[in-house]
Amino acid sequence: MSVNVTTTCRDLSELLQAAQTACRLLFQECYKAGIKNIFITETYRSQERQKYLYAQGRTRPGQIVTWTLDSNHKSRLAWDIAVGPPQSLYDVATLTRVGAIARKLGITWGGDWVGRIDRPHFEVKANWKMPAGYKLGQVIVPSNSKMQVQLIVEDKPKEEIKMSNWNPGSPAMKTETENFIAQAVKDGIIQESHLKDLQNSTMTTDRLMGLYITIQQRRSK
Repeated sequence: MSVNVTTTCRDLSELLQAAQTACRLLFQECYKAGIKNIFITETYRSQERQKYLYAQGRTRPGQIVTWTLDSNHKSRLAWDIAVGPPQSLYDVATLTRVGAIARKLGITWGGDWVGRIDRPHFEVKANWKMPAGYKLGQVIVPSNSKMQVQLIVEDKPKEEIKMSNWNPGSPAMKTETENFIAQAVKDGIIQESHLKDLQNSTMTTDRLMGLYITIQQRRSK
C-alpha cells in the first residue's frame, strides 16, 4: 500500500486481524451503550508518516502532535478515534466512556497512560483475543463525522443468520453495484474496504443491503 505522509489512513483492513476485530467489537459495544457518534481518524501509519508527524513542532512548523518515533500504528495494531457532532471533536466525557468500555474488552486506552495521556488512541497486542461472553455482529465503523455507528446484525442466534455471498446475476448488475458503492466511498459515506470485499466476491447479501440502506439514509439528509 502506498501512503502519502501527509494523509491519514482510516481503512480498518490495513490493521492486523486482531486489531480489526478488537476495533469492531469496541464500536459495537459503544453502539449498545448509546455512543454512536464516534469515528475512526487513523489506523495504519507508516514509519515515514510517523517521522513526518514527529518533526512537527520540532524541525517543522506547528504544534507537537506526537512524542514518539515508535508508534504502535506502524505495527498495524492501533487506531485513533474522534467524536462527531453535537460534541466537540475530542470530547473528554465521550472518550472516557469509550475508554471504560475498552478496558472491559482488554483493549489498551491511551487515556490510561501516565504522563503521556492520549485519549483518542486505542491499541491491542497481536495475540489479543475476544473476551468470553462477547459476540461480534456486523458493525459499520464510521471513518468520518457524517456517519454514525450502526449494527446490521445484533445478537441473533447463529442458525438464524444466513451469510450467503451476493450473486449479482449479470455483469451489468455487478458493474452498477460496484459503481454505486465506489461513489459512496468517494463521498466519504462508507469505507473503501467494503468496495474491496464486493470486488473480491466476499460481500454477503445482508451486508450489501445494510450498506445500501445506510447510503440512502445518509444521502437523504
